[in-house]
This record gives sequence, structure tokens and C-alpha cells, in this order.
Amino acid sequence: MKKVRLFVNQNEFSKTVAQDLIEILHHHNFEITEKDYEIAISIGGDGAFLRMVKETNFDPSIYYIGIHTGTLGFLPEVLPNELEEFVSYLEHGDYKINEIGILETTVFGKKKKKFIALNDIVVRDAELNSLTFNVKLEGELLEKFKGDGMLISTSIGSTAYNLNFGGSMVYFKLHTLQLTPIAPFNSSSYRNLQNSIVMPEYVSIDLELESKKNLILTVDGENYELKEVIKITSKVGNKKIKRLRYHDVPFGTIIREKFLG
Repeated sequence: MKKVRLFVNQNEFSKTVAQDLIEILHHHNFEITEKDYEIAISIGGDGAFLRMVKETNFDPSIYYIGIHTGTLGFLPEVLPNELEEFVSYLEHGDYKINEIGILETTVFGKKKKKFIALNDIVVRDAELNSLTFNVKLEGELLEKFKGDGMLISTSIGSTAYNLNFGGSMVYFKLHTLQLTPIAPFNSSSYRNLQNSIVMPEYVSIDLELESKKNLILTVDGENYELKEVIKITSKVGNKKIKRLRYHDVPFGTIIREKFLG
């Protein structure tokens, strides 16, 4: 694999790191190109990694990796002071490959729409009112939910927005889906689960509304306004992307360094 495409954040530090990386790649006889590339490298934080994957349409034939020039980031793992060593490892194929499942969501509304996400989706009312819908797992009723909304995350997305709503961190080598309620009601009329549920990634999740609603669907941080939605279905499909792993850092070390300092 000798053909590389770079996806660079437009801040000065990221652009400087990109220029250093280009020089090192050329020195090791890699080709920087915009087409027919095998390796995609983001330079930035988690957002840059997500933009790279989305821009390449979650291509299962590409190998993805990130250089970390952002703040808190889980997806890019190569540090700017490791560029020379990283490219040498890349040249000799001294890395591991981690396959990541893609969250596929279908919205049944005024128009049927499909979305794909690496981290998560968030479902809310378009006017930020409370929502009521039946939650089904593999077609079986779990609960009649009432609250501000629902978040569905993958394992790799468990340490992203999911944490803001009290969701659980999931070990990155597990392949799961997590259903996390947002401000669930708990009264004599509505008894809702107050915590997230972690399940195997093959489980399909249905959110069935009582009547047609206009919703905001947030997909990996991007908002979409959807009209007259009656049902949302999410599952991890067969499509997976390949993430190059340069470091084999223990999960506990990652959590300690990112969250505990």
C-alpha cells in the first residue's frame, strides 16, 4: 500500500503537521493522491476523522488512520512527534487492523431516508418538546418511552456524545449497540428505564411514534430535520470499515489518559 490521501483540518498546527508528514511520506516513497488511494489519513481530532470517513462514503476497501492534532480525541491515535516512526511502521506493514461496524438508520416519514454513522445518532423532537414512542428490540416491545429523546451509539461512539447522557463506556474490542435515554420521564403514568442498555451489535432497534412527528436527527454531530416521521429503525449492517491500529494501547490506559489525566 503506497497511495495515500490526506484529510487536514484547516488550522495552522494541523497544516504544519501535514507538511511534515508529506515530506516523510515522500522520503519513504509513498504517493500523495486524490484518487485510487489505499490509505486515508486524517490530521485533526475526532471531527476530522469522522469527516474523512464520511467524505469517502465509509469505503470498506480503504484503510483509515488519524494523526491527533485536536483536543480530546479517541479516533486519531498517532501523535505529531511520532510521524517518522509511524510512516516506517506503515512502510513495513507493522500495524494491526480493527474492523468497525457502521450504524445504519432508516427513517420512515414523509420521505424514506437512510443514514449511516460511525459514532451515534440522536433522536429529538423538532421543537424540543418531549417525545413518546415504543422502543422495540428485535421486534419485541421493551418500553413505551416518554422523554426528551434517545441516543443510539456504537462501541466506538460510546465515549463520544453518549457520555453526556450518562451512557456507559464500552471496551473498544467489543461490538455493541447502546441505547441511552435522554431525560426519561418517571411517574405514575410512565415508567422508563433511567440507564442505558448495551446489547450485541446485531440487535435491531425500532422507535415507533404514536403519531407523525417532525424530528431532528443528529448523525455523528450533523443535524437533519425530518418531516412526519412515524418510525426509525437502526442496526449495524454488514458494511465495515478498516481502521489501522498503530498503538496497541490498553483500554484502561486510554480512559485514564483521556479522562483522568
